[in-house]
Amino acid sequence: MLNSIPAAVGRLLISEPFMMDPNFKRSVILLTEYHEEGAVGFVLNHQSDNLLGDLLPDVSYSEIPVYHGGPVAEDTLHFIHRCPDKIAGGLEIWNGIYWGGDFEMVKTLINNYQLTTDEIKFFTGYSGWSAGQLEDELQEDTWIVANQFNVDTIFADAEHNLWREVVIGLGQRYAHIANFPENPTLN
Repeated sequence: MLNSIPAAVGRLLISEPFMMDPNFKRSVILLTEYHEEGAVGFVLNHQSDNLLGDLLPDVSYSEIPVYHGGPVAEDTLHFIHRCPDKIAGGLEIWNGIYWGGDFEMVKTLINNYQLTTDEIKFFTGYSGWSAGQLEDELQEDTWIVANQFNVDTIFADAEHNLWREVVIGLGQRYAHIANFPENPTLN
């Protein structure tokens, strides 16, 4: 078994290098809920073709990217942020990372150019697991769990390199995985 760290709120799930499911291929997921009934998280590195202004016409600043949070409820909009001093009501899921909050305040802050892309990240849909499903996938080495990471990395505009950076950040035991080709037949 590759993974020795248990899943928990605020931890990252890193997909195994040869996962072919397009929803999770080379994905890094931030877990925002984890309990007996299941788990919820957001894919941090699959940017959609939409900008926030495409989805919310009352938001004038349209340069904020929107990510595919996962294949569940793709018609919903979610966000994480790291500015609780600006956005009330968020749930702290990790040191300095908050999930949700006062959405009307978020729109006001964006329209007044008081939020930047390195402070907030938006997602359509989410990734979800039913009771026991994530544990089974961890036993099958579908995911590696990370409990240490740089918060700046989560909000950086480097989604194409995020999977690789997080894998390398796990240390020597995992660093070689970052160089595996996406298709094992190309090895």
